[in-house]
Amino acid sequence: MNGIQFKRRFLWSRGHNSLWKSLLILWWFACGLSSLAFLAFSQKLSPELYSTLKYRHIGPEGNRVIAIAGHSSNPNLILAGAASGGIWRSVDGGLNWEPVFDDQDVSSIGALAIAPSDPNIVWAGTGETNIRSSISVGNGVYKSTDGGITWQHMGLEKTGRIGRIVIHPRNPDIVWVAAMGHCYGPQQERGVFKTVDGGKTWKRVLFTGEDTGASDIAIDPQNPQNLVAGMWPLEIKTWQRKSGGPNGGVFLSHEGGKPG
Repeated sequence: MNGIQFKRRFLWSRGHNSLWKSLLILWWFACGLSSLAFLAFSQKLSPELYSTLKYRHIGPEGNRVIAIAGHSSNPNLILAGAASGGIWRSVDGGLNWEPVFDDQDVSSIGALAIAPSDPNIVWAGTGETNIRSSISVGNGVYKSTDGGITWQHMGLEKTGRIGRIVIHPRNPDIVWVAAMGHCYGPQQERGVFKTVDGGKTWKRVLFTGEDTGASDIAIDPQNPQNLVAGMWPLEIKTWQRKSGGPNGGVFLSHEGGKPG
């Protein structure tokens, strides 16, 4: 009896192992098919499939938009800054737009930036840097801590025109501002400015002359100590514009924009 019971148990155990082996083989086979299907699908995503897609107008109406900001955590949030029409905000991917800057003292927007580490923190630089015959001047930088709904003026009033703002990828209190100045004559309020306390205080970290402003700035998101700034000598007259000169060019910092 004991021998029969042992034999039966052994046969069940052997059958059980065979069942698991079969299930394992089926699982590996299914994984293989899934991998092949994924590879086949990936190979089909060629540029030809989406080459017919085209840009379409989504608003806001009647504005010369020169600044755009969004955040990877919320693809439906879009902020648009107009050269003379303030800031517009959409929370549904551009289906609807709301003006959120109309209660401020200036309507010319040159730069927008959302903090990579906190999408509620948004910076706006005022003043148009796309120089032409008729352009608007700003009055410094503004900050929002609620995703662009309300704004607070944070200084740099005399910088005139701000064309770019970059924010530290991990510390939203560290911000760099590229300011062109009013460009109507020599002035000190030009170049790259930096704050490390969220805009309470500012320090000019790049200045090449009273006739030269900072036209652009870029940051290395992997190593924010690395910054590249463009400097543009520019003076606007009623009858002409003087552009370019020995103080212009590309400037590089490996110390987070620390002044030299």
